[in-house]
Amino acid sequence: MIKKVFSLVLISVLLVGCGGSKRAAKRKVSVRPSRSNEVRNTNRTAPAETSRETEKAYVYAPFDKVEDYIEHFAPIAKEEMRLYKIPASITMAQAVLESGAGNGNLTRKANNHFGIKCHNWTGDVVYHDDDAKGECFRKYRDPKYSFRDHSLFLTGRSRYADLFDLDPDDYKGWARGLRKAGYATDRKYPEKLIAIIERYAMYNYDAEVLGTKIKEYKPEPSNAVSIHTVKKGETLYSISRMYNLTVDELKKNNGLKNNTISIGQQLNVTPQYNGF
Repeated sequence: MIKKVFSLVLISVLLVGCGGSKRAAKRKVSVRPSRSNEVRNTNRTAPAETSRETEKAYVYAPFDKVEDYIEHFAPIAKEEMRLYKIPASITMAQAVLESGAGNGNLTRKANNHFGIKCHNWTGDVVYHDDDAKGECFRKYRDPKYSFRDHSLFLTGRSRYADLFDLDPDDYKGWARGLRKAGYATDRKYPEKLIAIIERYAMYNYDAEVLGTKIKEYKPEPSNAVSIHTVKKGETLYSISRMYNLTVDELKKNNGLKNNTISIGQQLNVTPQYNGF
């Protein structure tokens, strides 16, 4: 009798133990993630090429003085010269002229410091009035990308190839060559670049990169102002074409908030490079 009772108790303990183990095993299986879930979670990881998207965009800050703009971006221009053999003086003069020393509308809204249009561009774009209304221009997250794209733009097109046969400090030859190769439609483009370079002694950036003699800085600002008296039938656009200005430049010269002008009104039509 005692043996029978002992046997029954032993069997009961074993059954309870097995049931508990099975339940515990079931719980473990239910919370363990499947291999397919692990793969899906891994695939959610951001790919490397999106890292630039998380980079903070450049916050635009206007430059009160042309000298401040030049000082800020000259180191980038010199580095581009070391890498791509484009005179730093030319890069900086183009940047000053094309961007209005960092204060032009295109530069403010697109960080485009060189007026480079879309062409085969696959990045972000903006539309801006230039030679025609609503032209497509490249947009950059940071000005440094604009400077690099300028270098790639010049080195990557055969029409600029002859420029790289010039002496690396021949800024006058580069200025004329850019116009000849079709970088700008403005007939006075070379003179404007040369005037900016010589006024701010930008040729010394080339000398610094090449390790040649630095010239003494002797700015010779021009105070000459050209005035145009508005005649019947003229518009800001037609006047701007006469003097190789953009409408925005003409409005800036005269503090105009809109395109309204009147007969007999006198307008300052001095090319902005004189103001640089």
